[in-house]
Amino acid sequence: MTKKLTGKARRDSLLTWLQESKTPLTGTELADKANVSRQAIVQDISLLKAHNHPIIATSNGYLYMKTENEKADFRRVIACKHEGKDTKEELYTIVDYGATVENVIIEHPIYGDLKASLMISSRADVDQFVHKIEEKNAPYLLELTDGIHNHTIVANDERKLDQTYEALKEKGFIIE
Repeated sequence: MTKKLTGKARRDSLLTWLQESKTPLTGTELADKANVSRQAIVQDISLLKAHNHPIIATSNGYLYMKTENEKADFRRVIACKHEGKDTKEELYTIVDYGATVENVIIEHPIYGDLKASLMISSRADVDQFVHKIEEKNAPYLLELTDGIHNHTIVANDERKLDQTYEALKEKGFIIE
């Protein structure tokens, strides 16, 4: 059994684990590593965010985001419209062209912009995301806006973003 870390030492360890990981780490994984409850991890992550550490919660776990200076990626916000049943095809199209779906954004009539971090980079990520939606019987955010939504997509080459956009346009997912 691992020694239980406390306070600052645990948060320092969380930062290290998140910074070194290339994939999201779930609260449960972090709790097991730190030998604490998942709720303790949630509180620690909140404290780290309050101290301006760029940690985001995605549907697949926590990610430590590189600062803008560390990023060499190109990004673009695209406006899309489709029904929920077409989400898998939309996301497959994006990742098949080498882009990552950073988030989904909708404009809510009361709350304004609502943004959910996704960080979907592969078909496996898409399948996992869609499975979670179906398993929880949760609605897609686009259902609040008659299918209209934005995605921030990111790639290491601007041509990949152009190709992604054109493929989505050809499939009728792009709003112009």
